[in-house]
Amino acid sequence: MNRKLQNDELNRLSEEEFKISDKVKLILILDNIRSLNNVGSIFRTADAFLIEAIFLCGLTGKPPHRDIQKTALGATETVHWEYFEHTQQALEACRLKNYGCYAVEQTTNSIALDQFPATKNSGIALVFGSEVGGVDQNIIELCDGSIEIPQRGFKHSLNVAVSAGIVCWAISQKMPE
Repeated sequence: MNRKLQNDELNRLSEEEFKISDKVKLILILDNIRSLNNVGSIFRTADAFLIEAIFLCGLTGKPPHRDIQKTALGATETVHWEYFEHTQQALEACRLKNYGCYAVEQTTNSIALDQFPATKNSGIALVFGSEVGGVDQNIIELCDGSIEIPQRGFKHSLNVAVSAGIVCWAISQKMPE
């Protein structure tokens, strides 16, 4: 029989264990994300994959906020986050850590996600853009490249929180903690 696991069977880390555990060397940069529900969902994804940090930039909402908490379900208490007024400042902070910086965007020279060469020892920062316009061109130009999620449908567009989930899962498989 196949049964759903109970919460006490999930081997969850405590909040303290989570905070001191080794993280995947991945920083998510949220550039002007308007939906607080999307921000909360991305926090929850970052918690699930032991992501190092989230950098909130520009118009992106910051915790504590009721609408972020609704989807984050407490992940704002475990995932390290910082706020930057300008996305360029977040990119500079990542470069000081020798992290490669990549926009998650469809561009003329984007790398398909499944072809992206992530490794355990390389730190990576990923920029996710606004729900309507994506990553701004001036930010794309400051990045080392772009990563694209291959799509087959008509829209060729995914919700930013869904995109973050797909990309975090794929890259964390290549960069175990």
